[in-house]
Amino acid sequence: MSTAIRTAGLRKRYGRTVALDDLDLEVAPGEIHGFLGPNGAGKSTTIRILLGLARADDGTAEVLGADPWHDAASLHARLAYVPGDVTLWPNLSGGETIDLLARLRGYGRSSAYRRERDRLLHAFALDPRTKGRAYSKGNRQKVALVAAFACPADLLLLDEPTSGLDPLMEVVFQQELRRVHEHGTTVLLSSHILSEVEQLCDRVSLVRAGRVAETGTLDDLRQLTRTQVSFADTGAALPPLPGAHDVERDHGRVRFTVDSDDVASVLPTLGAARVTGLRVEPPSLEELFLRRYGERVDAGVGE
Repeated sequence: MSTAIRTAGLRKRYGRTVALDDLDLEVAPGEIHGFLGPNGAGKSTTIRILLGLARADDGTAEVLGADPWHDAASLHARLAYVPGDVTLWPNLSGGETIDLLARLRGYGRSSAYRRERDRLLHAFALDPRTKGRAYSKGNRQKVALVAAFACPADLLLLDEPTSGLDPLMEVVFQQELRRVHEHGTTVLLSSHILSEVEQLCDRVSLVRAGRVAETGTLDDLRQLTRTQVSFADTGAALPPLPGAHDVERDHGRVRFTVDSDDVASVLPTLGAARVTGLRVEPPSLEELFLRRYGERVDAGVGE
């Protein structure tokens, strides 16, 4: 199997709305592939087609060497899915839900599964006795994540999986994702958190208007990881700024980006120039798409 996921010319319309427009995507076996884009770009529609929950109007989709529409039952025994807004059976406890999902994949009765489930419940600080209707959004996400990580999977499809998690649980999520990745699991990760993508992903695809606009490693798409630097504009001539990109003066501030590895080389120059109001911050997905495509992102919702 040369690719874990491959789509070619994928098209999908909902009435007059074009959700996908010739989307081509390739995810190699064993990689964590970031799937980024603004609201309405087509990310969630693509994932639904890969899950066999929606049928493409045109084009082809292949998941783990099979057709997700015709072979959905066999594929779902080999993959796990975590959406950004989890809905649970209201009268089942979290533990019962996790066990039910595990049994559907053929793992619910083994002692190895039980040990792994208990370890994950402790790691995510989740009480499995609580009924689904009583869980907060963050705890509903934890139920889905424990269910996904507790059973071996060839492929994880994650659509904003950390939505609603606090920073500590985001760290646990990253640790668990690295663990399954080390065992050969392929991951397609849709996320609006660039720092999460930077830490986890081998390659990234940027989706815009229903098609993949760019694909590459983070080194290839270095603009994704450039740090934003700004300081108060006194009107004086700017000092030479080594490694600076996209320098601009706007609304009383000087702004530029610099490769994250080069931040230290810029700071002495700024110190010597006695700049005030210095801010150094990682880029957001909204800033990325505004800068490259002039599009605003509603962070926190993946479509």
